[in-house]
Amino acid sequence: MSAPLFQQGQAQLRQKQYADAIATFTQVLDADPFSIDAYCQRGLAYYDSGNVYAAIEDYGKALEIDSKSAKAYYCRALARLSLKNIPGTMADVELAIGCDRTYAAAYKLRAIVHRKQGEIPAAIADFKVASGLYLDQKDAEGARQCIDKIEEIRPKTPNANAPITKSPNAPPPALSEKDYFTQILDRAKIGQLSQALSDINWVLQADPQDGKAYCCRGLVYCKQGNYQAAMADFNQALTLKFEDPITFRGRSKARLNLKDPQGAIADCNQALFLSPEDSDAYVARGNAYRAIGHHLGAIEDYAEALRLNGNNADAFYQRGLTYAGMKENPQAIADYQRAISLFCAQEEWFNYQQVLAQLNQLQPPAQAANQAPPPPPPQTTHERLWQRLLDLLGGNQELAKGMVRSTKAHYPGRSEEWYLETVILNLEDHMR
Repeated sequence: MSAPLFQQGQAQLRQKQYADAIATFTQVLDADPFSIDAYCQRGLAYYDSGNVYAAIEDYGKALEIDSKSAKAYYCRALARLSLKNIPGTMADVELAIGCDRTYAAAYKLRAIVHRKQGEIPAAIADFKVASGLYLDQKDAEGARQCIDKIEEIRPKTPNANAPITKSPNAPPPALSEKDYFTQILDRAKIGQLSQALSDINWVLQADPQDGKAYCCRGLVYCKQGNYQAAMADFNQALTLKFEDPITFRGRSKARLNLKDPQGAIADCNQALFLSPEDSDAYVARGNAYRAIGHHLGAIEDYAEALRLNGNNADAFYQRGLTYAGMKENPQAIADYQRAISLFCAQEEWFNYQQVLAQLNQLQPPAQAANQAPPPPPPQTTHERLWQRLLDLLGGNQELAKGMVRSTKAHYPGRSEEWYLETVILNLEDHMR
């Protein structure tokens, strides 16, 4: 290993020049592909720069070289903890301690995990071991921090020796809007399923104990129509304790498509137990009720979903399907038109086209949106463009007018025909 180059990377890391540090440690690894320290340091640079999965991958490579590296296990445990992957964190920190019984920081980290799980006596025991090891290493500050933690969490009740446990039904935090997984799901939503699966498989290769990643892949498999694979992933996510409403909601969809509506209802009930305000869980349960012929129960669930979220386009769509199945076409048409407006505003073009096809089965496009007899054939360019726009929007005049108004606000001073043509071209472009 090139010592000067390695020291340069460490200096860059201390100065928070993460991209430079990564490049430098990469040069070190090009010269010495078996340098555990270089993998660990590059992993730290990745971690500090926010690329946690790349960090986990580097710690994994270090462990492929030396499966007894306590430092690599400890660093990977820290990275997994930042992802709220508690099972993976605990597995790694146990291995770190197994490799080095004097690793004070590892005992401290295990205490932190115990505390997060509500296992206070176990946390106190590990903080005590860590403080003793820090004292042996003449690290007074490390020892003091552990003692302070013990005082902070020591039970203050008269029954001080009683163990404090976490609620078995307390769910972990839901998928964050800023999460890496949100980007993957957004990619799947616009039809880039192969790329989404490639991304999530990379995550699972870096960290096969990430329950959230299995849940995310299950959602992508559902988009793909591979419901058996989705079921396997949702089950694995639950095995790894990612007991989030989205996991149960996703599994309910897989179960429904695998002809298990009762199992789907059970999963939706669990999702609603964890999150009673989950509008999408009501939609999912409504779908399962419709599958067993309980149409009124389905209608009630869609109504509750819309009470919680009046812009839930899927709730309008699914309720429209239910009304259509009950031969209540006016209600179905009204719900389809509302769903079309919302899917269009949200630029969800696949769903938009799906609802439009259902609407056109109930009424021809030219007769939609409160038009009595069909209008005479368009004569002017303006009439011709307007009719084209209505056809694209399933005859929804209010939505058409709103889109034209929005375009006018962005591009003032153009002709009426220009606005109509621009809206049509944008719609057709998105729908391709």
